Amino acid sequence: MAYLPSLKQLTYLVALAKELNFTRAAESCFVGQSTLSAGLKELEDGLGIHLVERDRQNVSITPAGQEVLERAKTILAASQDLVEYAGASGKPMTATIRLGVIPTIAPFLLPIVLPEVRKRFPDLKITLREDLTANLLSRMAEHKLDFALIALPYDTSGLLVEELFDDDFWLVARAGDPALKGKEVTLPAKMAERLLLLEEGHCLREHSLQACKKADIRKAEGMEATSLLTLLQMVESGLGIALLPEMAVKSSLLNSTELVAKALASPAPKRVIALVARASTAHAQEFIALSKCIRERFSAHLKNAPARQEV
Repeated sequence: MAYLPSLKQLTYLVALAKELNFTRAAESCFVGQSTLSAGLKELEDGLGIHLVERDRQNVSITPAGQEVLERAKTILAASQDLVEYAGASGKPMTATIRLGVIPTIAPFLLPIVLPEVRKRFPDLKITLREDLTANLLSRMAEHKLDFALIALPYDTSGLLVEELFDDDFWLVARAGDPALKGKEVTLPAKMAERLLLLEEGHCLREHSLQACKKADIRKAEGMEATSLLTLLQMVESGLGIALLPEMAVKSSLLNSTELVAKALASPAPKRVIALVARASTAHAQEFIALSKCIRERFSAHLKNAPARQEV
């Protein structure tokens, strides 16, 4: 029979990759250093590959070890999902769901949706974490999150994906800005060159670039914002214009500013808001129920909420 690693051995590898220190890795696994070292040696011997390199000062994971590490995280997450599934069997919508949300969604969607979630599912508990998409998906893969609310397009290979609704982009500028003139707003090259962006790591930056089909917009040092609030302050200061998702435009974000928004000419560029989960999730029923609740509640909100527009 082919060698099969134990979950304990895989746990040791993941801990060592995180700590890059045998003593700290052993402590995080609540075992002695000799036990952890022996478990890793058995894993290497069983697989027939070298996973860890170490000398007196440094510990590193080999290229082959990195490949095994990613698979180990998936296996451990699926094993934990199996245990949770067994524990939750027969008690749907009573779990604690750890939900991740990206910063360009969280402040606009959660206040609208969470009261409805509590109303429909009073026994369901939700904990929240706000972070960038890549970090959320990494934490989900490591079983530190159950679901994530993100914006597409984004690579979601191997995940459960439920598309919730479209979130069109609107042009935001100071009142009277030439970019807002005309019945239909477009983004010609002259306007695109004035477009301000969030810093790298925010998916909204990539979505804005895709909307303009221009890869070299606003690369000047110091002209990138760390948040939507900072981005709006830059626009209000006359540094340029910005593309904002409809959910932000139809919030109170522009109310205390001199900025106005205008919908872009059809077909408007957009992002797609989606709920994602591990394919092995133990909370498939909660995943479907939350998707439906968010879609229904927030789609109705977007349809009825006014935007601060220039006439």
